[in-house]
Amino acid sequence: MAGKFEAFVDHDSFFRFRLLAPDGTVMAVSGPYEDKHALAAGIAAVRECAGTGLVTDLCPAGSVARQAPAVDPASAAATVKDDCDELRVPAGGHTFILAREPRRQGSRPRWSAAAAR
Repeated sequence: MAGKFEAFVDHDSFFRFRLLAPDGTVMAVSGPYEDKHALAAGIAAVRECAGTGLVTDLCPAGSVARQAPAVDPASAAATVKDDCDELRVPAGGHTFILAREPRRQGSRPRWSAAAAR
């Protein structure tokens, strides 16, 4: 089963979509869109670019050693902040580039109807 897109309206009355994995895990959340037409164009752009996107590795070579921060257990409960409601989108608008036109769905046949007879 493939993942799916889920369109919704956020608390600021903007249209957004989230990309869900087959198990229901949220993979990505879009930036805000003014109307459904722009939302549909954003989904189309993600569909087109997601399978063909290049991967740029910005990680250092080898493994990264992580050290646990020194935290006092008594004060840790007081400093925990629930930021699940915050939306992590870049300032300035859309997360995705909108497509200028629909992608062509394949190539034309290399033979003509007369040659096929």
